[in-house]
Parts: sequence; C-alpha cells; structure tokens
Amino acid sequence: MSSYELMRKLTETEGLPGFEDRIYNVMDQEIKNHTNDLVHDHLGSITGKVGNGASKVLLAGHLDEVGFIVSQITEKGFLKIKPLGGWWPHVMLAQRVKVLTDSGDLTGVIGAKPPHLLETDERKKVLDIDDMFIDIGATSREEAKSYGVNVGNPVATICPFEPLPNEKMLLARTWDNRAGCYVALKVLERLKSAQLPNTLYAGATVQEEVGLRGAQTLAETILPDIAFATDVGVATDTPGINKGKAGDIQLGKGPILGFLDRSMIPHRKLRDFVVNTAEQKDIPYQIELMTGGATDGGRLHLAGSGVPTMVVSVPSRYIHSHVSVIHEDDIENAVELLCAVIQSLDEETVNGMKGL
Repeated sequence: MSSYELMRKLTETEGLPGFEDRIYNVMDQEIKNHTNDLVHDHLGSITGKVGNGASKVLLAGHLDEVGFIVSQITEKGFLKIKPLGGWWPHVMLAQRVKVLTDSGDLTGVIGAKPPHLLETDERKKVLDIDDMFIDIGATSREEAKSYGVNVGNPVATICPFEPLPNEKMLLARTWDNRAGCYVALKVLERLKSAQLPNTLYAGATVQEEVGLRGAQTLAETILPDIAFATDVGVATDTPGINKGKAGDIQLGKGPILGFLDRSMIPHRKLRDFVVNTAEQKDIPYQIELMTGGATDGGRLHLAGSGVPTMVVSVPSRYIHSHVSVIHEDDIENAVELLCAVIQSLDEETVNGMKGL
C-alpha cells in the first residue's frame, strides 16, 4: 500500500470517541501487516510489539476524532446533537455530516435559524451548538427512526482525502489524529526488522478527545519506560494570527516538539535527547509551547512511577473542524526522527533518563 493509500484509508474511516470500531479495525489490520504480537487495553487502545530489549518504549497516536452524538430526535425529524470533543460553533453550520446507524450511514447537513431571521444583536454572537440541528430529510420522528436513527448515534464529518495543487499539501477531515496513527504505523514498519535495543509498542489510544482516557489505560497496561505521543499541533502560518502570542509554527518546516502544554512538561533529559538527535541527523523540527490544549502525553507520563514522555506532532491547519491540512514532509520527518530516537534508546540511556 502506498503512503497516500494508507493516508486515505486512515483519514476517511470514521472513529468517534467511544465509537472507534471502524478505525480500530483498520489499525488492527495495518499493525498485523508488521507484527502478530498485539497488546491491547480493555477500552480499545491497540499496539503492535516488536523487539525484545529490556526497556519498553510506547509510541501512540489516538484513534478518535472530534464529532457529535445524537441527543434528541424532534417531532419533525430533525436531530439535536452534543459535541464529542472540542468544537468552535463558527465552523459547523451548513457542513455535511454522516450519521452512523446500525441500518447504515445517513447523510445530513448541520442547520440553524437562518441569518435572514436573526435580530441584529444575534448575528454578532457565536451560535450555540444547542441551537443547531442536523437535517437528514426526514419529516417526522417516526420517519427518522425508520432510517435507523436513535439517540446515541455518533455523527462524523465528511471530507475526502485530497492532495492540493501543491501535492505536498494534504487535505483531509481527520488529520487530528490519523496523522499520529500514520506515524506510529510507519515507525513500526521501519523498525520491525531492526535490531532494536528495546521493546517497542506502537499503535493508538481511544477517547483522547474527551479526556485522554485511552492513554491512561494503555500506559497502565504496558507500563513503559519511555513514551511518545504522536499528534497534530496548531499551525500559525495563516493570516490574522499574532505569532508573538501563538508562536511561529509553519507547515513544511518540520515536526513539532512539545516543550509545554496544559497537561505536561516533558521530561528534560528525554526532551534534550530528542532535540540532539534531530540536530545530529539534520532533521528539521519546530518547538511549541502551548497553554490552551493537551495531548495523550498528559496521561502517559503519569503511569506507574512516572514515564519520561515527549510529544512529537505534525503541524496542521484548521483542526477540530470538518477539514484540515498538513504538509507531507512534516509527517515523514516525524517518522524519521522517531525512528532515529527509538533506535538509540538502549537500556543504559533509558535508565539514565529516570529521575532528575
């Protein structure tokens, strides 16, 4: 399978928090292409295991994506929704969605009271999600239910994978965080036949978007010595962003090394080791200090007696919306950097990173 085919398969497959079945099955099959030694937790997080070194290294993206859940079916057949993960309501209106039911997938569109009927002060406000609905073309609650719709159905975004005219710029609906899943799979592919000085567990967690839940259970299952969370970071290279406040993160300038987020400060020895490896291997990287978000690293590093953890991300535009854009070089350089780091983590090096 080519890189683009794998990217398309990962990004176009649905997997909402708590409903990761479809993308789990994809990840399960892709991991089995590289190893038959799989390690799971009880919630659905999944890894492939390669190597037999004394130290355990965990590398994980997250399977889930932001989306919605049906909370009510109105008398006229419209679907009210609650968010799964963080949404800014501005990006939601008039977008096509897919309602996943046991009877099949249904296309709908997110609607609200039209602007022509809004008062002047209403137009200036961000519309609340509770004031939105999904229109699937049903004319009654009974008709909607006859299509298989029930309260509790997950709702996914719609957007196909597509290289833009600059073919290194890749558009898809779920780079957050199928980019991290892709990185984990490619690292597993590259290192499955290597003489690793450690044991690598590479895969993905569940329910990151609703509280980093699978990261906690997976880390407690494996109890790694070192952990890496692979995710996406917020690119700041579009118009209107104050880089003095947001930092300077650009597509095509390398993967992001997280030096700070709301849930974790990386272990300094591991952080410096990753930076030094990138510089020695001439792999470009960018540094992010973010106080407004969190990643799986926030739970991975708290497992057991504590796990030195680093977040390696791919810059992305427009995350937590129906579409996002990344640069192919960034995702491939993330793979290159993590492969180099993991191959250098022998037992002595790992033991030297424990404690201050």
